[in-house]
Amino acid sequence: MDDRWLEVTLPVPADRLNRVCDILTANGMAGLVVEEEGDFLRFLEQNRQYWDYVDEGLAQRMKGASRVKFYVPDNEEGRRQLRQYLSGLEEYEPQTVSLREEDWATSWQKYYQPIPVGRRVYIVPDWMRGQRVPEGRVPLYLNPGLTFGTGAHPTTQLCLELLEEVLRPGDRVLDLGCGSGILAIAALALGASQAVGVDIDPKAADVAFENAALNGIGPDRLSVYAGDVLTDKKLAAKLGPGQNRVVLANIVADVIIPLSAKAGAFLTPDGVFLTSGIIDGRQEEVKAALEANGFTVTKHLERGGWHAFQARQ
Repeated sequence: MDDRWLEVTLPVPADRLNRVCDILTANGMAGLVVEEEGDFLRFLEQNRQYWDYVDEGLAQRMKGASRVKFYVPDNEEGRRQLRQYLSGLEEYEPQTVSLREEDWATSWQKYYQPIPVGRRVYIVPDWMRGQRVPEGRVPLYLNPGLTFGTGAHPTTQLCLELLEEVLRPGDRVLDLGCGSGILAIAALALGASQAVGVDIDPKAADVAFENAALNGIGPDRLSVYAGDVLTDKKLAAKLGPGQNRVVLANIVADVIIPLSAKAGAFLTPDGVFLTSGIIDGRQEEVKAALEANGFTVTKHLERGGWHAFQARQ
């Protein structure tokens, strides 16, 4: 008999998505799929020409949707795990569908297709390795796992576009808030000699190194540290003060603003500070903080209600 899995779906109001994901993660569920109508439809429209077909039924099912999905074994142990994961979320009624193992392993992959970004980057799911890469583009292989939208969000795309514009061969790059490592890895794929990432999440290093390995990049070129650069002076000393020609911060306005007072210390004299993750309405506040800390904003990009800045000292 085939092994079977339960696909568990929780319909969740958009303003409670973060809370629900935090509770599920705290209860031990690490692999979450977050589905939001806006992100999905933007992803579909921006990449329509790269899909062999457009699943209009899927788009219709996403209408008005905001939900979290995860998977457990379809057996008694799996149901025990499910009760554990849903502790504290009794107000939500889970919807479950039983899947065969081969269906579970590939059902979520339909969300991913190669994504061209800027002039040179081409983000490719690792299971599509071997397919033709368009001429002039540099492939960036990632294993998205059970996380929707890797590389598709406007904040990441804006930062990648700014990065490929300013990066020079041999540059050293510092990524503050590196997450999965996508920006640092892209910098190395585009010709940087060294990249350093830092994130407050201690799990970020494992994910970043896994994605780096998919691209033939080892710890000799990529270093990742866990901690808060705003408060940890010993950590800051490891990040190459005065040695990074490019410093990246694709986070949120509330973190970029205090970082703007620190970023300059990590830059070479001709360095560039790239910031993204700035939601509409906060861009002027971030720009003012950059200028107050000695930066001149030399480029401002906006897409889908998100803003990014290129700044120089």
